[in-house]
Parts: sequence; C-alpha cells; structure tokens
Amino acid sequence: MPARFFELNENVQGGNWYLGDIEKAPGQEVDDPWMFRAGRPIQVQGLLSAPINEPGKALDFCLAGVGLAPILHVKLATLFMEMAPDDVQLFPVSIKGQPDQYVILVATKLFRCIDEQASKVQFWDAEFAPPGREGTYYAVDDMRIDTSKVGNAKVFRAEGWDIPLIISADIKESLERLKPTGAKFTPV
Repeated sequence: MPARFFELNENVQGGNWYLGDIEKAPGQEVDDPWMFRAGRPIQVQGLLSAPINEPGKALDFCLAGVGLAPILHVKLATLFMEMAPDDVQLFPVSIKGQPDQYVILVATKLFRCIDEQASKVQFWDAEFAPPGREGTYYAVDDMRIDTSKVGNAKVFRAEGWDIPLIISADIKESLERLKPTGAKFTPV
C-alpha cells in the first residue's frame, strides 16, 4: 500500500488569533519571510518573535504572516522532533503575552513531486508572468503528489508550490491524538 500524505494547514475561524510577520527584533521583520517555507535548512540568529495582529484564541498550530510560517505549540513540536528529526528544524518564537512555548517549524526537504495529471494545475504564461516565472506554477488546486518521489521523508514541501506543509499519515494520526487547535488536514 503506498504511503499517504496530508497537507497540514490552519483551520481559520473567527475568534482565533492571527499572527503577523516574524520579527528578528521588536518591529523589525526578518529579511525573507518566505524562508520558513522554502523546503531547505535555514540559519537564524537570535530569538524570533511573532506579533499578534488580530487578538483571539491562542492556537496550537497556525500560519504566521505573509510568509505563512508554521507556528506550533511545543507539545506538537516535540512530536515532530521525535517522528521526523531529519526532516525539520525548530526555532523558538516568542509571542507577546503567551506563557506557553512556541516554535517555528521549517521543513528541510523539497521534492519535485506534484502529480500534474491528478492535480488541478495552472501555469504562468509568457504574457502575464513576472520575469523568470514563465511556465512555473501559477496555482495548484486539489494537489496530489507522486509518493514515489519523496523517499522516506515524513515532512516536506513540494518544489514549485511550497505553500503546503506536507506530512505523513503517521504524523497526522499522532497529531490528531493530541487534538491540536487550529490544525486541519487535507489528503494530497
């Protein structure tokens, strides 16, 4: 039976908090907010923080700011380190007014694995594409992946469409046992 994978996304609902762009110092955003979803190891100096742009219920899992940085409560982060230590990096992140510990999760693996026939894929055409983006993904809906292209990875991003954080079925099932607030799972 082939391995199963899921997109881990935020279950956006009214009344929940919304975290802003990751900061390296109060009021000073990181230079590249998309580095947290690039699918490669990163280097970070000092303590990061995430401002609360919209107050509300604190979540165990959410996506912060324009870069959609995955923010996890430490109880979820521990599970990722136990089950996929070679696939992730964790960086402490301070959230003002929160006594609990949170981390940013970085998937360190990137695979060219989107099944373009099984997914709804749109490409940038030459007429409308930003410079250098001709022929790349414009949108990927109902994404499906070719599991034969991801090896033994349990957490990763898809090359060309790095928005989804993809996790294995066993990590999904372990997360579900923890009943994390804010988490939503979609098969890929």
